[in-house]
Amino acid sequence: MSELKQTQKEYCSQAMMLAIGAALIFWAAGAKPITKGLILGTLFSILNFILIAQSLPSRLDKGRSKTFLVCLGSVWLRYVVLAVPLIVAAKFEAFNFIAAAAGILMVQVVILGRQLGRKVFSMR
Repeated sequence: MSELKQTQKEYCSQAMMLAIGAALIFWAAGAKPITKGLILGTLFSILNFILIAQSLPSRLDKGRSKTFLVCLGSVWLRYVVLAVPLIVAAKFEAFNFIAAAAGILMVQVVILGRQLGRKVFSMR
């Protein structure tokens, strides 16, 4: 497995474990809409992260205008993907909107957490 895929798998796995851990806490507290919103947002965050990795090679070896169009299309596609859990959470009471938004940020939280952890432990 390539280093890029291994890193991608680690980030996505950690994001899902973090979301499940937080969701279990909210579920035990009786906040099922928060649980569902967090898991829904995290699943789409992972999908977005995978789409980023898949679209990177398609941006190479093209002319300037084609690269611009591919990048623009990729960004719009990922915006639509990230809008889905927010729309679902806004329309259905079974999902909490704020939790879905927090779930969308879960992969980014994992990436930042790992980087901060490296900085903190490298200072010791």
